[in-house]
This record gives sequence, C-alpha cells and structure tokens, in this order.
Amino acid sequence: MTGFVARLRAAWDEQDSLACVGLDPLIERLPAHIAAHASPIFHFNKAIIDATADLVCAYKPQFAHYAACEAEDQLERTIEYIHRAYPGIPVILDAKRGDVGSTAERYAIEAFERYGADAVTVNPYLGGDSLEPFLRFEDKGVLVVCRTSNPGARDLQDLDVGGRKLFAVVAELAATRWNSRGNCLLVVGATYPQELAQIRAITGDMPFLLPGVGAQGADIGAAVAAGQSADGRGLIVSSSRAVIHASSGVDFAAAARAATLLLRDEINAARTRGHAA
Repeated sequence: MTGFVARLRAAWDEQDSLACVGLDPLIERLPAHIAAHASPIFHFNKAIIDATADLVCAYKPQFAHYAACEAEDQLERTIEYIHRAYPGIPVILDAKRGDVGSTAERYAIEAFERYGADAVTVNPYLGGDSLEPFLRFEDKGVLVVCRTSNPGARDLQDLDVGGRKLFAVVAELAATRWNSRGNCLLVVGATYPQELAQIRAITGDMPFLLPGVGAQGADIGAAVAAGQSADGRGLIVSSSRAVIHASSGVDFAAAARAATLLLRDEINAARTRGHAA
C-alpha cells in the first residue's frame, strides 16, 4: 500500500502512537511573548510541534483558525515546517470542503498544492462527484465526514434512510464506492462510541479520524475500544484546545507536551494490541 494510508500506518508504528494534535490556535489565548512576534501563530505552532513531535502520528491544523485571522501564510509555513523537520508525520488539513465540479477541483488544488497537506477533511453531503476531485490525488488522504462529535449531529446523521441511519449509509459508500483508490478515510466523533462501533463493523480496517476528546469530553477508553481496528490501530485520535492551550504562560510548550503524553498513554492503555499488518 502506498500514499497517505501507508504513511499513516508507518507513523502509528514508528511513534507507537495514535494521538494527533490539532493545531487550532486561538489568537486571543497566545502567550504574551509569542503574541509579540510578527508571525505569532507560526511561532506558537512551531513550539508546540517541536515539543510533541515524538508523541504523535499526525498534526491537524483547522483552516478557519487561520483564515479568520488572515494568517493563511502562517498555515503554509506551519505545514512546510512539519514536512521539513518531521517528514514522517503526516498533516491533515481540517477544512471540511464540499462543493461541485470545478469548485471542488479548486478546493482540492488549494489543500494539496497550495498548502501541501497530506490529507484533507471533506463533507459528503453533495455526493460522490463532489469528492472525486479530491480522491483523484491518489497519494493524498480524503477524510469523509461521517459521524461528527457535536450534540446536533443527530439532527441529520441519524435520519432513517431505507431502514438505516444516514451515517451508516455514508460509511458504506466510503468503504466501497468512494474508496476505489484506497485513499478514503472517515471522520467519526469520539463522543459517540456506540455509533463508532457500528461504523467500524461496516468499514473493516479503514482508518478513522476521531475528534471530540479533550475539550469536548469524550471517554478515550470507550472510544478506542469501540473504534480500533482488529490490530489495535486504525485511529487518529485528535485533541486540540486541551493540548495547545494547556497553559497560556511561558511554559505553554511544556504543558502541551505533558497533555499530549497523557493523551498518547491513555490511548495506548485502551488499545488491544494485535499483529501489525
């Protein structure tokens, strides 16, 4: 297997970690000495990355946290820095893009060519043709939103579709029709372990991105037990605010490391280790 999933599997094994740090900085919470920089978000991210790079399987910057501050250049610098300093760690751009035709093509170029992300999150509501421009980048990962971690997820994702819930239909489409190139993954909230187990049963060993731990309060043990693949891998367990804003003082990077170490160890304690394929 080549491409993003192969890189992810290598990172799982080399780092002995399923933990992912979400690089979602809140500019109003940056430490004062960092906020004084000309490019404060980049310098903040760099310190977090350097403090945690031996503990994670991926980083996940959230696009809105940069665009809202007109800091897209600092997002580019952040991704470039990870690739240069820690080339074994993939970067997931959390943008949740979803549009049709030429617009989807532009979004795919933005994620993979402008920003150089290794993977991107996408919204499948417009159907398979809206995902195809992303999936054509065969060496990149395409993470399809399936079951989100927010309380309102049930409003649409639990709707009955021919006797099945909508999220289950999305999971099956992703595992079969949309995954012909082997580069399709799912976003499944850690806050819904019962649904997580159902989706795992549908999709086999397809990797999942699990948001919802940390500030959103998901039970890590329950989520890992429900979502791990048969070999004890299969997950990218992401925490953002609880890690990167663990401290607002000069010790912010050390606090982020401590939070990431705790996350990694909690995940590993919950894993059922199997034979690595």
